[in-house]
Amino acid sequence: MKTRGIDFLEKKGISHKVYQYDHKVKGAEFAAEATGIELERMIKTLVVCDVKGKDFFFVLMPGDKSVDMKKLAKCLGLKKMRMSTVDEAQKLTNYLVGGISPFGSKTKLKAVLEKSLERFEKVGINGGGRGIIVELSLNDLKKLLNPVVCDVTKD
Repeated sequence: MKTRGIDFLEKKGISHKVYQYDHKVKGAEFAAEATGIELERMIKTLVVCDVKGKDFFFVLMPGDKSVDMKKLAKCLGLKKMRMSTVDEAQKLTNYLVGGISPFGSKTKLKAVLEKSLERFEKVGINGGGRGIIVELSLNDLKKLLNPVVCDVTKD
């Protein structure tokens, strides 16, 4: 299956492996189990925004961690953050929740990468559809997205 996310990676000449699975349950745990990619290097692509809903960001979190909104706000120099609504996320990215990818998103959003992901050479991340994961090098992901790297994990 070809998605905008996979098309984006191909146009940029980025080496990647595509995993397809039957999307029965939303979430990184199910995706990790279905693909064999360890949960701690399976990235959840979250869409968050400042509390006013003006500035939106991708937050790339390990599948086994949760984002700390206070740490995230501090990292971005903002007062308060919140998760986007399903409608906001889908409208901004033109992807369905459960299939959101930072690659090929309708709106280019600034990305924040959870610092603990830097210990991995390769990561898995949604390829732009429910049940589609792409595995690529973290260096390539960083080249494509130029993320702010911060510790934003909930303790």
